[in-house]
Amino acid sequence: MSSKTRLDRAFKNAKRISFNDTSKFILFSDCHRGDNSFADDFANNRNIYFHALKHYYNQGFQYCELGDGDELWENLSFESILNAHKNVYMLMKQFHDEERLHMIWGNHDMVYRNQDYVDKHLNTYFDPKTGNDEELFCNIKYHEGIVLQYTETNQELFLTHGHQADWWNYLFWKWSRFMVRVLWKPLNVMGIADPTSPAKNYKELIKVERRTKKWIIANNNLITIVGHTHRPRFPEPGDIAFFNDGSCVHPRSITGIEIENGAISLIKWQIVTTDDGTLKIDRFLLEGPTPLIDYKTE
Repeated sequence: MSSKTRLDRAFKNAKRISFNDTSKFILFSDCHRGDNSFADDFANNRNIYFHALKHYYNQGFQYCELGDGDELWENLSFESILNAHKNVYMLMKQFHDEERLHMIWGNHDMVYRNQDYVDKHLNTYFDPKTGNDEELFCNIKYHEGIVLQYTETNQELFLTHGHQADWWNYLFWKWSRFMVRVLWKPLNVMGIADPTSPAKNYKELIKVERRTKKWIIANNNLITIVGHTHRPRFPEPGDIAFFNDGSCVHPRSITGIEIENGAISLIKWQIVTTDDGTLKIDRFLLEGPTPLIDYKTE
């Protein structure tokens, strides 16, 4: 099965969501939420992420997570991750309860493509305070792709994780998961990167991006937003419409993509020092906002 076939299938079976100029979306991916151990890359940025997500919740945004939200290669169970970052999941639950949470599975949480697994592990959680199973993400559905349909211009924005263009991490993800658990997780603690990851292997990253761009061109320059490689991408109008929201495990910062007022932007949240020496979390605009109509093709 080729990259084209995998991407074609993800697009064909994608969840469709209509939006207009009053709609607001925040797109994050590659959070890799772990168990708060030394190997948990998310732990360093969890306060930044929580503050940013709280901002978007209060501002009425919908949250789309483009895969690899939970690190289920290094960790055996979701329960240990939930206990490590419970405040994050309680906030995500608020999005879900208001039907503002849209989830995509990636290669590191590919088990979520199995609805039975999702129902068993994500519908409820055990609360030691009450001694009962409490609701978490009841009836949540994970998707391989999401298509945002812009009613103002009839444009479509295709959201997916992006590992469809990475044949090894798509087809042999169970083998990669095994290697990460027994080999790369302990080595990661010592600072040695996993060479199979495109985020840490520049040559593989270029190959994945090249395959994705080829598919975009073949589909009339369809606006496509992915994660997976952790490298933020924001094209100029007229270029190949290949966007990447980056990741939430950059050193001391997280990146994402906002869609608001019919425009798209690449943003970063990070900790900064004020003049009086205190620390605060702030949002920075990296690219945009660019009107979506500027990317419209005939």
